[in-house]
Amino acid sequence: MTYRFPLFAILVGLATQLSGWASFSIREPAAQVPERPNILWITCEDMSYHLACFGDKQVKTPNLDRLAAEGVRYSHVYSTAGVCAPSRSSIITGMYQMSIGTQHMRTLQGDPYPHKFSPVKTYSAVIPDYVHCFPEYLRKAGYYCTNNVKQDYQFLPPVTVWDESSPKAHWRNRPTGKPFFAIFNSVITHESQIWSREKEPLLVRPEEVIVPAYYPDTKTVRHDIARNLTNVMRMDSIMGGIIQQLKDDGLYDNTIIFFYSDHGDGLPFVKREVYDRGLRVPMIVRIPEQFRIKGAGRVGSIDDQLISFVDLAPTVLSLANIPIPEYIQGQAFLGAQEAKSPRNYIFAGRDRMDMPVDRVRAVGDGRFKYYRNFMPEKPYYQNIEFRLNMPMMKELLQLRDEGKLNATQMMWFRPTKPAEELCDTQTDPDEFTNLVDNPKYKAKLEELRGQMDAWLKKVGDKSAVSEAAMLKQMWNGGNEPPKTASPELVKTGHTIRIRCATPGASVGYILKHGTDQANVWQVYSGQILMLQPGDSLRVVAQRIGYLPSKELKMKE
Repeated sequence: MTYRFPLFAILVGLATQLSGWASFSIREPAAQVPERPNILWITCEDMSYHLACFGDKQVKTPNLDRLAAEGVRYSHVYSTAGVCAPSRSSIITGMYQMSIGTQHMRTLQGDPYPHKFSPVKTYSAVIPDYVHCFPEYLRKAGYYCTNNVKQDYQFLPPVTVWDESSPKAHWRNRPTGKPFFAIFNSVITHESQIWSREKEPLLVRPEEVIVPAYYPDTKTVRHDIARNLTNVMRMDSIMGGIIQQLKDDGLYDNTIIFFYSDHGDGLPFVKREVYDRGLRVPMIVRIPEQFRIKGAGRVGSIDDQLISFVDLAPTVLSLANIPIPEYIQGQAFLGAQEAKSPRNYIFAGRDRMDMPVDRVRAVGDGRFKYYRNFMPEKPYYQNIEFRLNMPMMKELLQLRDEGKLNATQMMWFRPTKPAEELCDTQTDPDEFTNLVDNPKYKAKLEELRGQMDAWLKKVGDKSAVSEAAMLKQMWNGGNEPPKTASPELVKTGHTIRIRCATPGASVGYILKHGTDQANVWQVYSGQILMLQPGDSLRVVAQRIGYLPSKELKMKE
């Protein structure tokens, strides 16, 4: 994946392509599953609770409704950020983004640096050396892992993460007999598609949409909401096409299916926020009967337990019966290694968003949310250049400047923030009433404040220093990223072992036997490689955030 093109062009290109999908030291596992299941993630972007099976009466989503009827709907699933890249870094590592240095939105964008979206150089975040992308563990266990198509992890992944990550990546490309973990991500619900699809017919009538209280009820606002919901309906058709391919291949009853969105809606005052509307997403999991063990849930049921995106990685490893690394900050909510106790709190954060800098941390118990604003002098609203492409965003600013927004609609434009906020999301779903000074909620305030303190102490927070200082630390005081040490090939007769001096480096290799044209990087995990006459070997190493090593080549 390259970063030479504007973000908008990338997203529109992906959306165009994906719109055609409808036609195509460890914790030991407590129990064994009958066999390793296939696991499929069908995901979308920037979508809140807009599925009929989750109660939305404005849309028709028959394919995902059918999946929900055969699986479990999870009602309290939260992203760790209200925007994609920090959220995705959490998903792929099982770690909170602020604990590994991936919290600032858009570290990889454009060239040359410095780029327009950041006050510092473009960089691939250097995460702790013991942290790896979880598909590596699946690949080591024999899974074929594919990603179609977006990565966006705030770092460039090593070649060892995926068997294939491209618009053509598909479980159908796997070697015979291999279980697979496959991701298909639809961008059609992304924020950018609200304006880039303006010429497509609407499937939802603007006059029938529900306008939230924080928006003025105008023709433009209604139209953009209708466009967003239309994109949801089109996304449902894409998801249905992928599921049908699974059925056509005779794999539907051998595959665990997840559906979720990477965070809340792409609409103004939703995306990028850590309010529930920015974090809370629908999730469906369908587990075929032979893979249902403790915690699998009753078909067609609703599960109200709290789930964070840091829980996705350990849950997939648990379902695949692969030991969960101890460092992972999430906990499995399904499978043989399901956590003994459900989580009691979810945590999230907001940091730099393109150019504007802020630092907010949030903790919630499913009803009450506590916010700590580390920069209370900053306004709530951030002038995000990318968002200004949206017609309703332009209109909101115009009406603000003309004094035509009411008090509720002006909440977003408050010039400063209190140091702390406490909201009851049940009685105040828009989270506009701050209960910090209400004595009735003193005990809840102290509880969540204490949970915030304990969490920050446990996981750490890289935003305690400036982004420039953090980057300096990542680069060991230098001005450029460090380079991974060249791997060392230790040859004994016809056998090869590989070593790399850089702690945490992932080592990939391609071993070709004679005329074998295999060209997929494999994960090296300490095994002995056998080279016969005519064989060739390629080796490369990379610690995440470092430059990759020089590629070594050997021919027997």
